[in-house]
Amino acid sequence: MKTVASLRYGVIFKKAFSRPDIFTAFVRDILGIEIQIDHVETEKSFEHPIGSVDSRFDLFAEDKVNRIIVDIQHRRYLDHYHRFLHYHCAALLEQSVNAKDYRPNTAVYTIVVLTSGDKHQKDMLAIDFDPKDWDGVGISEIPHKILFLNPKYLNERTPEPWREWLRAINDSLDGQVNEAEYHNACVQKVLKLIEQDQITPAEYARMKDEYSEEQLRFKEWEEALENTLEKGKQLGLEEGLEKGERLGRMKTAQTMLAKGMTVDLVAELTGLSVEQIQSLT
Repeated sequence: MKTVASLRYGVIFKKAFSRPDIFTAFVRDILGIEIQIDHVETEKSFEHPIGSVDSRFDLFAEDKVNRIIVDIQHRRYLDHYHRFLHYHCAALLEQSVNAKDYRPNTAVYTIVVLTSGDKHQKDMLAIDFDPKDWDGVGISEIPHKILFLNPKYLNERTPEPWREWLRAINDSLDGQVNEAEYHNACVQKVLKLIEQDQITPAEYARMKDEYSEEQLRFKEWEEALENTLEKGKQLGLEEGLEKGERLGRMKTAQTMLAKGMTVDLVAELTGLSVEQIQSLT
């Protein structure tokens, strides 16, 4: 067994996947395309933010020969499906400034690795922008695609080229990996890069910061959920009391009517409307 830093931490994920050879191998196995790059940017943002929102890409690389942009995101958010769709569209729209028409100069692919799991429990979910006919067959007009990958939910349908990558990511989360189980050379490189003794003091400090930030967000989420539940319970209690009181008055009104009291008198004594009382007769 090998002790490693968890790939749940952004600083560690970027340390491993910002290597061009690892990045290109991962893209080849996941997307089935070859890209030519000499560097990978981290925390990439555009000079002029799209939609007045400064989107930041964890790992961003552009193949200028084959005209392909690949963005890899790993961090989970409550709104991750919407968030990364926005990021993906921002990368598309950023190109339109220099395009002759509305066709971007390059294909854009976004790969999102959900290291924290997901409520839908799917190993893969895709947003494919290519128009399709009634049978779901695309016309190969629009190549852009977003893939959401979840290492926790591998199954028999998970493509073979993906398996070692996703298993290695998932295995790293508890800090222990059996490197003998992995044969992909680039996966082995990832495990080597994230070995405990390869982590610098600055990277350890950032890991601690990320952990604290995550705990704070979790605490805030718990408090918000608790407040929501409490308000719901209080609202339910108040509505229950109000409903019970109303039913009690209706029952009293029925008794009064049965004893021969007039509708007007019953309304005056119970506080119910004439219409409510008339509905009982």
